[in-house]
Amino acid sequence: MKKNVAVFSSGRGGNFNNLCEYFSNSDRIMISLLITNNLGSMSKKIADRHNIETIYVNNEIMSSESFEKSLIKRNICFLVLAGFILKLPVKLVGLFEKKIINLHPSLLPKFGGKGMYGDNVHKAVLKSKEKFTGISIHFVDEIYDNGEIIFQKSCKIDKNETVLTLREKIRVLEYRFFPKVIEETVLNYEY
Repeated sequence: MKKNVAVFSSGRGGNFNNLCEYFSNSDRIMISLLITNNLGSMSKKIADRHNIETIYVNNEIMSSESFEKSLIKRNICFLVLAGFILKLPVKLVGLFEKKIINLHPSLLPKFGGKGMYGDNVHKAVLKSKEKFTGISIHFVDEIYDNGEIIFQKSCKIDKNETVLTLREKIRVLEYRFFPKVIEETVLNYEY
């Protein structure tokens, strides 16, 4: 029986699309649900193209018992955050303890926390004159970008690096490693 994974995504959907493609032929894991706070996003269009059900949420909906029950009813075993900008409610985090995975575009604990996502992270990294950055894949807890780190991969920052070139370097790492780390984490979880 396949493990059902729900992906939370708010924006361009690059990582969401990558996950959909990666798991499309898997006989063990299925991306079965998109959860978004932006029905006009590329993520929604990607979900439609892959015939994946979409649920719209806001903070109030995510805090509701009916939302939790809808995840349980669909046999969702893991939640994956791929460019989702809302903070998950503490109760939901507790319900899916060590079953929520987030992707962050820096080497945590550096450049994490509220407001640190996407280009905001890349700008802060460049401004700090760091020599290396990378990606962090971690479990989600009640504090932004604080949960136990599952995987990190670094890359060198070139002398003439820009936000655009750094974004592309990070995207290459994300696309290469995020699906594999999810797969390994979900399949190795003790149910």
